[in-house]
Amino acid sequence: MQRQGSIGGSAAIRIRVTGGVLLATHLALVAWLMLRPLDVPWVMPPNLRPLAGIRADLALGWPGAARPLGEGLGLLAPLGVLLPAAHGRLTVSPLASLLRTAAAGALISLGIALLQTGVPGRVVDVDSLLLNTAGVVLAHLAVVPAGRSWLRRRAGREPVAAAGPAVGATEELSQGRTPTIPRVGIAP
Repeated sequence: MQRQGSIGGSAAIRIRVTGGVLLATHLALVAWLMLRPLDVPWVMPPNLRPLAGIRADLALGWPGAARPLGEGLGLLAPLGVLLPAAHGRLTVSPLASLLRTAAAGALISLGIALLQTGVPGRVVDVDSLLLNTAGVVLAHLAVVPAGRSWLRRRAGREPVAAAGPAVGATEELSQGRTPTIPRVGIAP
């Protein structure tokens, strides 16, 4: 029997497996990019004031700010699509899905920031946490609702006969008699 809100059959398995493999691959790439030591002569101090780094980037002008802001938004943005794909549900509250995905993206970004404290040449930047989470949210909003509606339409067009025998609203499938356990007397 199909769970409520999931895609039935092998399509669900394919989406979940593909989402899980791509998610693991992306996280491995992000870990390799963000947790390898840098050989630099000096290091900037950590930025613990929210939006201070973003303001400093914007003060350089739009051409100068586009690269660091784009990198911050794009680093974890694929998680906005890959996390719901690994979950594999079609009929889910859009707000709950967005909140779950944003929270997971923020926690992953926080984990990366905390792990960077022990890596030479890397410093903590609270703005990267904000930009990474915003990238996850934007990617989720841009792709997931449209993708889920497309998959729901596609699942609605598939023939019902492939899913199993048709069952009426009042009719139930017979599963046989309920087994009973014979009573055994207790020995004296």
